[in-house]
Amino acid sequence: MKKIKIQFLGASGTVTGSKFYLETPEINIMVDCGMFQGLKELREINWQPLPIDASKIDFVLLTHGHLDHTGYLPRLLKEGFKGEIMATAPTLAITEIILLDSGKIQEEQAKSANQEGYTKHHPAVPFYMVQEAERTVALFNPCEKDEWNSLSENVRFRFRYNGHIIGATFIELEIYGKLFVFSGDIGRKTDLLLSPPERPKWADYLFLESTYGNKLHPVEDVSEILSGLIKQTIQERGNLIIPSFAVERLQTLMYTLWLLFKKNKIPNIPIFVDSPMGNNVLSVFERFPAWHNLSISEYRAMVNHFELITSYADTWKTIDDPRPKIIIAGSGMVTGGRVLTYLQQMLKKPNTQILLVGFQAEGTRGRQLLDGAHELKLFGKYYPVMAKVRLLESLSAHADQNELLYWLSSIENIPEKVFLVHGEPSALDALRVKLKDAKGWNCHIPKQYEAIEIVW
Repeated sequence: MKKIKIQFLGASGTVTGSKFYLETPEINIMVDCGMFQGLKELREINWQPLPIDASKIDFVLLTHGHLDHTGYLPRLLKEGFKGEIMATAPTLAITEIILLDSGKIQEEQAKSANQEGYTKHHPAVPFYMVQEAERTVALFNPCEKDEWNSLSENVRFRFRYNGHIIGATFIELEIYGKLFVFSGDIGRKTDLLLSPPERPKWADYLFLESTYGNKLHPVEDVSEILSGLIKQTIQERGNLIIPSFAVERLQTLMYTLWLLFKKNKIPNIPIFVDSPMGNNVLSVFERFPAWHNLSISEYRAMVNHFELITSYADTWKTIDDPRPKIIIAGSGMVTGGRVLTYLQQMLKKPNTQILLVGFQAEGTRGRQLLDGAHELKLFGKYYPVMAKVRLLESLSAHADQNELLYWLSSIENIPEKVFLVHGEPSALDALRVKLKDAKGWNCHIPKQYEAIEIVW
């Protein structure tokens, strides 16, 4: 008899904080180690110790580098983890950038909150510091995709290409002959920068993301929408602000805008990219050309078309620049980063346009803007929203319901159990019903901290 225990430590009933803990008779594994974002009650979970002994985790396997899949790693070390952190080389490169940037932002925000007094905590402290992020990076161990890696006598895994962002994978984890498949975040069948995701052929136990489990992405003419917004920005002598995720979304936007300029569909309007993390991610595209569809010459021509901002002083120069312009700045859900400074100055101007270009989790400022909020809280103060807000859904890097079903369609067996994770309640339940009706699969929606034993 073989027995393993699985505990759901995040992305359970919500779309953030991915963490799955597996105890086997030989070793203990954590798949993904994300930070909660969005609603206050979710963010507060970050500060609670995990209900497991982190010192007993032997390996952490990462599907990809996004903060909601990697951002808890420095805290895991604080709680005693000393094992290896394994992922593809581009994923670890992205994770390093994100953790160091996140540590820096948290230090700066804590310092600012203490100096300006907009905190209930005395003193405000960062979730983790740059130094702790650096200690985390020292435990990184890169792996090739498609190659099986042995973790113990009866446990092995491999990473499979998954689109979504550069370096992203799904994980096939074989334990005593049973195959546990962790989908991570599944990419799109059509993507300007990335190839279509590969698909699993077998899964005894499947852990499936459900971000868009209840939706189909609209068919939008991205070029037409962007061209129209840019023309309107020029006519109104305003600013087009695009809050963007630093990884993949930023590069996709840059490539899209560059192609529009090359095809004479937009004028040579100044385009500022104000995302230190995003600028660093661009270097990952240069380092790992086999992981994306751009040639190096194309990549360099694209980058040279934009004004990359490196200092906070240049952020203010950009704000003071009277020309109509496009500003792409982090973060994608407006939870932090440089975009907050631009919104603080431009949110109350009717000739400002804000273009949201991805999923906006509950409790984020991006969701508030999307839902028509009349004011937004920034740096402890409220600012009226006079800007026009638009959502461009088709640039999402997440598979929609049809694409999820396509990804599953090559699985030859009927999984013994499908765990639906990484989705809001309505999306999770819609996908559960769809999989039951379409495939007859037995799906379970785990709750936060739920533990399940599997015996065979």
